[in-house]
Amino acid sequence: MKFVICHDIPGRMRIRVLQAGEMSCGEADALEYALTMLPGVTKVSVQRRTAGATVCYRGKREELLRNLRAASYGIEKVPDNFLQNSGRELNEKYKEKLIGKVVLRYGSMVFVPYPVRAGLVALRSLHYVGLGLKTLCRGKLEVPVLDATAIGVSVLRGDMKTAGSIMFLLGIGELLEEWTHKKSVGDLARSMSLNISKVWLKRDGQEILAPVSDIAAGDEIVVRMGNVIPFDGTVLSGEGMVNQASLTGESAAVFKQARGYVYAGTVLEEGELSVRVETVGGESRFERIVTMIEESEKLKSSLEGKAAHLADQLVPFMLLGTGATYAFTRNVTKALSVLMVDFSCALKLAMPISVLSAMREANERHITVKGGKFLEALAEADTIVFDKTGTLTKAKPVVADVIPFQGDKPDELLRVAACLEEHFPHSMARAVVEAAGQKGLEHHEMHSQVEYIVAHGISSRIGEKKVIIGSYHFVFQDEQCTIPEGMQERFDTLPAEYSHLYMAVDSVLAAVICIEDPLREEAADAVSALRECGIGKIVMMTGDSERTTRAIAKRVGVDAYYSEVLPEDKARFVEEEKRAGRKVVMVGDGINDSPALSAANVGIAVSDGAEIAREIADIMVGSDDLHALVTLKMLSNALVGRIRKNYRVIVGFNTALILLGVGGFLQPASSALLHNTSTLAISLKSMQDLLD
Repeated sequence: MKFVICHDIPGRMRIRVLQAGEMSCGEADALEYALTMLPGVTKVSVQRRTAGATVCYRGKREELLRNLRAASYGIEKVPDNFLQNSGRELNEKYKEKLIGKVVLRYGSMVFVPYPVRAGLVALRSLHYVGLGLKTLCRGKLEVPVLDATAIGVSVLRGDMKTAGSIMFLLGIGELLEEWTHKKSVGDLARSMSLNISKVWLKRDGQEILAPVSDIAAGDEIVVRMGNVIPFDGTVLSGEGMVNQASLTGESAAVFKQARGYVYAGTVLEEGELSVRVETVGGESRFERIVTMIEESEKLKSSLEGKAAHLADQLVPFMLLGTGATYAFTRNVTKALSVLMVDFSCALKLAMPISVLSAMREANERHITVKGGKFLEALAEADTIVFDKTGTLTKAKPVVADVIPFQGDKPDELLRVAACLEEHFPHSMARAVVEAAGQKGLEHHEMHSQVEYIVAHGISSRIGEKKVIIGSYHFVFQDEQCTIPEGMQERFDTLPAEYSHLYMAVDSVLAAVICIEDPLREEAADAVSALRECGIGKIVMMTGDSERTTRAIAKRVGVDAYYSEVLPEDKARFVEEEKRAGRKVVMVGDGINDSPALSAANVGIAVSDGAEIAREIADIMVGSDDLHALVTLKMLSNALVGRIRKNYRVIVGFNTALILLGVGGFLQPASSALLHNTSTLAISLKSMQDLLD
């Protein structure tokens, strides 16, 4: 790649790519992707019009220059999901619209004669007057009526300058709101789009773990319980209950069987399905998610809804205030000063922008928030419930030991366990599979149909033998398995510092797999920081043993802990806390956390969790660091603080403008200009990041 260096300081270099003319959006995205992939590069910003790029990097300058010279870029080299996630084209479109409006406004004031400008203002005013009349015809007194009255009266009085200013500022405000809204919705929708890398492909009677990119229409894939369905398709065989809430809003899972149709992004809660892929790619799902976000009222925060409701409620009072001012003063100018100033525009504009901007900011920090109301609920939360495994402890527990109880070799027992566990998306299951992989133990399909009992374990058959693997409760209480004769002492002296996974063959204990689940280094600091942010009660709940749970709870510093709990126990605890008047946040990562995630005021799924947990959760944290929860809490607190501050500023400033207008200190045009300028300023301020 040929380029020139425009500016250069340690760790940051600005370059200009040598090419003919400005870049297209696709070329700019391709350049950004190529530069981002270079070794040592930490951040890239591409300026399309100048073919420039700012590159932040670590390491030696000479190495960066060598990599830049060797780099090449082209749209064909860029993954589709990178182009889809760019948003560059949207930003360019609205920048051009915004610049065009400003240039047209002030250019016309300089070059267009006043009579022509007045005619154009009168013509444009018909749009706003029409909106006001349509609102009245529906029997409502809302903001369009106020806008139409202010513009219409100004036109009738011949005050075209004021009418033009009002329409210009309203247009700018609408454009900024639309831009922010579409960008925030787009970012959110892209974050909610599928992030599946591999699927089980059925070919020649065998199941192969294949990359998603290799799947074509017509291929047959197998989806098992707890996994997200990766493609739209027709069910060929099997039965299952599919959660379609992310697309349809249905609260209950839908039964699917042969010849039924399933959609990408829905979750298989129970059963197993073989699906013939009908469409590949994520565009259809992306479009459905965008529609869902734009149309779903449940995603709006109550503060946002109150602002819109209050804005509409204030309209009649503003009209009455205008009439009363004229009745007492007989001064049209003073009456218009009241009409030119209202609280509604700022309330309706600034509040949604604040919420959407907060969601955008969260997304930039790898946190996906599915609706503004969840940020508000998080700000009000006083109780947080943590799952232990994969949440407070590291997401990748490891196998520390395999203890045999029937004389079998530990490696053979681990191979059998991995064969069963590979189908299920839980951190302990992944630990078993990875341990077998590290030892080079091949575990091809040896078993029959696998049955997964949530929060308990797995049951299957290998040959004529029934094999189960899971918790103590499942193996010894539910399945009534026994310990081999003469092995009780060995069982009683199992290492206390580990979690235990029990495997039995034909109802007799065959092995205990010791799982070491290291505590996250930042767990104690994050818990302490959450308490400082306003969380009064911090609880840990887990299906693990009392011994292990007590040790972890002491190190983390939670207020209370509960061990050996079932999924319904977690959900029941959340419901009890809510009935006690608490706002509850649930943080989890597994299938067994799903009921509690649904029951909580805010359900948060952490990175690397089960697909069903991420789908059901209200907020998904992509960062592998619990401090992201602290950031999320601070962001939600700051959002509510900004909204309340906006209320105070809007009410105070506009009240002052009304009083100055009634007192004769401000002319209507000045009142309108100051009002609309303040609305624009508050809206622009609301678009800024909440956290430094």
